Amino acid sequence: MLGWSQEELATSSQVSISTVASFERGDRTPTRPNLAALRLAFEQAGMTFVPNGGGGVGVRFRRAADSR
Repeated sequence: MLGWSQEELATSSQVSISTVASFERGDRTPTRPNLAALRLAFEQAGMTFVPNGGGGVGVRFRRAADSR
């Protein structure tokens, strides 16, 4: 959705690029701290995570009214 490369995600989340690549390949399961860092990077870029029961599980761009 953001068009980020692995390097851009790694930089934005402060997670190593090798870790990001391992997650994408399915070689490693993300740790809680890494998941939190990735989520924060996505949220700071304007994305929001939609929980089950919140209109369907997924990810979308935050609406203007939702801005922080």
